Amino acid sequence: MSEIRTSGDAALAARAAHHLGRHHDRFVVARVLRGQVHIAQVGLETGAQVEIGSVSKAVTGLLFDDSRRRGETSDDTPLGALLPVAGTPVAQVTLGELATHRSGLPRLAKGTASVRTTLDLWRHGTNPYGETLDELLVAARATPVGRKRPSYSNLGFMLLGHAVAAAAGTTYADLLTQRIAEPLGLVTTTVPATAAELRPAAVMGTSRRGKVMTPWVGEALGPAGGIRSTPGDLGRLVQTLLDGSAPGTGALEPVQRLSGGVRIGAAWLVLEHRGAVVTWHNGGTGGFRSILALNRDAGAGVALVSATARSVDSAGFGLLAECVAGADGSVAADG
Repeated sequence: MSEIRTSGDAALAARAAHHLGRHHDRFVVARVLRGQVHIAQVGLETGAQVEIGSVSKAVTGLLFDDSRRRGETSDDTPLGALLPVAGTPVAQVTLGELATHRSGLPRLAKGTASVRTTLDLWRHGTNPYGETLDELLVAARATPVGRKRPSYSNLGFMLLGHAVAAAAGTTYADLLTQRIAEPLGLVTTTVPATAAELRPAAVMGTSRRGKVMTPWVGEALGPAGGIRSTPGDLGRLVQTLLDGSAPGTGALEPVQRLSGGVRIGAAWLVLEHRGAVVTWHNGGTGGFRSILALNRDAGAGVALVSATARSVDSAGFGLLAECVAGADGSVAADG
């Protein structure tokens, strides 16, 4: 068996591999403690660009909070004021409801999640989310709105991100670049609308059984799960979230209570883990699993993305707790 390539912080790579287990042999990891950033890649080239999945929703939460602070939007702004959905049920849904998964919208728009699409995803590794914004809006206009209760909605965050961009007079991809990527120096964080927009360093993920999966790209998908990033950019994002210099950090403050002791801000989830308050979001695409978790009280954070469709949640929480406890000698030396 050939040796697995490792670059960056070798101790961090080893600890992440320990927490992930033998089924994860291609991953990127970033860890921050008291302002110090460490990154590593295992089984991937330096600067590998990976799909962060629904961690994109957490980024959209930042953009929404930044938009609120600029006075462009508010929690009470209805979708119909920003997107061309007037006269349909979705028009009266507010941005605040979307940001906390209380909009009454289903997980996906009516007609966009067919059985055939789902079967094609698992049999052939195809991308189920290739819609343009116009196609998303057509589907959203035909989608009924249910009871306003906590219910996770990809559709809701697609609409939220595009609505916030519309309020700023731009596209979601450009809004991300202008208000987060460029100010923070995230030079390799992008939102590809098509496969042709993928960068040379873009990694192809795999299913649980090792099948190569088609990249999840799409203009509509962007705000809910279409962002790609690198370990260096993820480390910088974690660092600025912890020191408060990232735009829109009010999104991290919980405003609603969900089930099981979990609270939610604008996308960001908050719970207690091993006696510590953790602010986090995870994600998954056809070929990737991801988590970004913060212990804001300790000034610690972890971002972990594996290029296979096996959960990394336990590993992310474990690595964060270990980081705070100083179980890894290299971490203890950071301060």
